[in-house]
Amino acid sequence: MSLKPKHYDLEAWKEAMRLARQLYEATQAMPESERFGLCLQMRRSAVSIASNIAEGAGRGTKAEFRRYAQIARGSLTELDTQIWIASDMKLIERTPQIVDRLTLVFRLLNGLISQKSAKSKL
Repeated sequence: MSLKPKHYDLEAWKEAMRLARQLYEATQAMPESERFGLCLQMRRSAVSIASNIAEGAGRGTKAEFRRYAQIARGSLTELDTQIWIASDMKLIERTPQIVDRLTLVFRLLNGLISQKSAKSKL
């Protein structure tokens, strides 16, 4: 019998994973001069979103889950800002697909935060 982590079933985690892959692909063509600059920061922010959702789900209490979901939301808004900067600098394109996924993950995280603020079990 295998033990399946709780975050595997969360739509927010699945979409955050897709967003991270999308961002890795979008930053592939960034210039070498940005490899350890904006490109790395964007990738770290994208990975942080899914990672914090997973960590919060693994903590076991709704208060901790809510806290980590809020951290993930912070990383998401940080990533959104970085995408704007990279787009303004013509380093990547702010595509509708990226914007749609950012919006979806934001909505899903807000739902998780609201749900964990209510009287429910993790």
